[in-house]
Amino acid sequence: MNSGENNSSQVDEYYDQLKTEVEISGYHLNPDVDFTKELLSSILINQQRYGYGACPCRLASGKNEDDLDIICPCDYRDPDLDEYGACYCGLYISGEILSGEKELKPIPERRNTFDEKNEYSEIKLDSNVFKSSLQFPVWRCRVCGYLCARKEPPETCPICKVGKERFKRFL
Repeated sequence: MNSGENNSSQVDEYYDQLKTEVEISGYHLNPDVDFTKELLSSILINQQRYGYGACPCRLASGKNEDDLDIICPCDYRDPDLDEYGACYCGLYISGEILSGEKELKPIPERRNTFDEKNEYSEIKLDSNVFKSSLQFPVWRCRVCGYLCARKEPPETCPICKVGKERFKRFL
């Protein structure tokens, strides 16, 4: 690669790999292949620039720990898909959008308003019961919600394939 540009074969390879992975996981890429490949090219540029594939539609800080929530797939993908039928940048779309059952509408930025604590605050558990009965802590993937009970989070989420740094202790 030269001066941050990706050649089309790298983008094509990334597209083919991602399309297969997301379909196996039950997700859908935007069917506008040219648009999708432009987004993927930008993610690859961010990967080269920062060392991680930040969302191309958001301003990355250049600090991995500050941008964990916007590394593709971002923490907001699933809430956006549930509410609007597409993620903020339009890379991922719902089956309803894909089939034409639902119309694609503008998606507001939720990065500054998303409050994970409030979103999951309805889960009220007697922590004393769990502290005494759980052998291992429970880890939650911040991207897809996958839960697992083990000493440490998995190296890679078996559902959405993000790294262990995207897990948060849940219980």
